[in-house]
Order: sequence, then C-alpha cells, then structure tokens
Amino acid sequence: MRRKEFKIEQEEEVAQFLQGMSFGFLGTSDEQGQPRVTPLNFVYMEGCFYFHGSHAGGKMESIRQQARVCFTVADEYALIPSYFSDPHLACPATAYFKSVTAYGAAELVEASAEKAAVLSRFMNKLQPEGGFDPIDAEDPKYRSRLKGVAVVRIVPDELTAKFKFGQNLKEEERAGITRGLEERNGERDAETIEMMKKYCPHHN
Repeated sequence: MRRKEFKIEQEEEVAQFLQGMSFGFLGTSDEQGQPRVTPLNFVYMEGCFYFHGSHAGGKMESIRQQARVCFTVADEYALIPSYFSDPHLACPATAYFKSVTAYGAAELVEASAEKAAVLSRFMNKLQPEGGFDPIDAEDPKYRSRLKGVAVVRIVPDELTAKFKFGQNLKEEERAGITRGLEERNGERDAETIEMMKKYCPHHN
C-alpha cells in the first residue's frame, strides 16, 4: 500500500539522509530478465550514486547487458510492538524507518580524476580517521589501481523517498507509542521520538 503521508520530497533532506548512509542494495537484471540484488557500499555525490568493485563478476555483467537498474537505501530506526498502541490487536505492529529508492542508468566512470574523487569520498565516509595518502589520479601509487578498479555511476531519472514515523496515526495512538518508546529506552528509541516530532507536526 502506498501512503502519500510517508513520502518526502525535499531534495536537501533526502540528500542529507543519503550522505549519512554507506550501504545499499543494487537491483539489476540481465537480457533474460533474471533479477539480481547486490548489497554494497556507496556514496552519493551531486545527485548520483556511485559504487566500486571489480570489472568482472555477476553484477558488472548484468550492467553491461542491461544498464537500467534500481538502488535502495534504508535505515530502520525502531520496531514498534502492537501493544504500544493497542492492547489486543496485532495489526498495529510495524517499524519506523527512512528509505530511498532510485531508478536510472548505470554507467562506467572512465576518467581517472572522477574515479579518484569518488574513491576519496568513499574513504572519507568509511575511514574518516585518515591513515592513508590522499587519492590523486596523478600519483604513481594510485595510477594503476585507479585503472584497475571499476567505478559505476547511477544517474537517477526517478527517486522516491519514504520516511515512516507514525504520520498516519491519531494523536492518542502516537502518544501511546511515544510512551512505549520512552519506557523501553532502546538504542535508537529517543532518536525515533525526535523523528516522530519532526514528521508529525501536531505531535507533542
């Protein structure tokens, strides 16, 4: 079921979410229509998704055969038990999350300078403490390695974002879930409450 109250259309908010995430799922298919989903690390730069890997392998073969792909990123904040809002029915059990799905064309990045910029962004995200020489396309240490690695750019022509934090609930139901999260006090429950306040304008 598609619910419009969960959709997010503010570009800067979507970009902020994607820049804070490092892991997603690439959906591809080959010429015979055989589907494939590959989990991988990514970076989001200037409206495009990038990932890297070997020039060989199943996902690269699928992309060469069929450039149309989808890419999904999701972050689950909290599981919401049914009894937070209803003491009898199982139906209210759910999860609160953010997700983004992009559809578009995957294309190989050929320019060494762009590869270096993308891989630098990867390192800044995955190893922010440093401990490596800057990735420079003109550096002899990196020149052959940049040539040997495949970097793929996904240019989205459609992007949808869904942030679910109880926007469809009545105020009394949201209040019950807030109380339940406060009492449970799990790892991300306080953060989930803040998201509920942000995306439910009338939430107290």
